Amino acid sequence: MNVAVPSPTGGARPGGSPDDLAAVWAVITGMYHAFTAGDRPRIDSFLDPDATVFDSATPGLIRGKRELDEVRDQRPPAEAGPRETGLEAHGETIDVFGHLALARYWLRVDYASLPARMIRNTAVLRRVNGLWRIIHLHEDLQQDLVSGIPRETPAGR
Repeated sequence: MNVAVPSPTGGARPGGSPDDLAAVWAVITGMYHAFTAGDRPRIDSFLDPDATVFDSATPGLIRGKRELDEVRDQRPPAEAGPRETGLEAHGETIDVFGHLALARYWLRVDYASLPARMIRNTAVLRRVNGLWRIIHLHEDLQQDLVSGIPRETPAGR
C-alpha cells in the first residue's frame, strides 16, 4: 500500500502516493522523449485517443487524434524551422484525485541558433486499467528567456 504524500502547503491539494506521482511524471517525460526521438506513435501512446489539446502554435482546441494528426501534418518539416537541441520538462507540481491527475510544469525548448523558449503546461491525466494517459494538455507559451519576445513552439507535437 502506498503512503500518500500530502500537499506541501497542507491545503486542499491532495498530493499523491509516490508511485502515482512518479507514474504521472513518467508519462509527461516519456512523451517529450518520444518527441525528441521523432516517434509519433510513441507520443500518441501517452495520449488518450480522444484527448483535447490547446497547442501553443494552434489557435483552436484540438479534439482527438484525428484533429491532432491534421495539425501535425500541416506544420512545416522540422528541417524548415529552427533546429531544436533539447527539451526539458521540469518544475512539476502533481496532484492525484483518485483516477484523475493534474500536472503543472515548465517545458524548456533549446535551439541551436535562437534563445530558449519556455512553455507553461497543464496536463490532465486519467488512469484506466492501471495506466495513466493524458486526456487534456494545455500549452501556454511564455516569453523567450533572453529576448522577452513570444515565439511559437516546436513543430510536431
